[in-house]
Amino acid sequence: MRQGNIPGITFGLSGFGGWLVFFGIIWLLGSVGLGWLVKSVVVLVLFLAIAPIIAIIGFRWWLRRNLVESQCPVCAYQSAGLNGTQLRCPSCNEPLKVEKGDFVRLTPPGTVDVQAVEVQAQVVED
Repeated sequence: MRQGNIPGITFGLSGFGGWLVFFGIIWLLGSVGLGWLVKSVVVLVLFLAIAPIIAIIGFRWWLRRNLVESQCPVCAYQSAGLNGTQLRCPSCNEPLKVEKGDFVRLTPPGTVDVQAVEVQAQVVED
């Protein structure tokens, strides 16, 4: 048998006891003159709650400004990339660079880039 317990009296404070202790500590710190400590903890908790929201909004703003959707200049495949980065076309594997909102082919120095023009063949009769 347990000693020190009054038989028949029990308290069911599931969950309530923790909050009671928490508010008791806050009241004690405020009455002793450490209210600044309580306020700083509240400010820290608010900052931790608001920081992820601000980070998500900032990331979405940055992504809207830097994400470019354009066509590959070689095969006209629609793709996406970040401004100022290099990538390969998923369709033709051509190395590309994202510049000024468009994809540009990466070619070694000294390479002359030409575009072929299709010409209709005509039969010349004598």
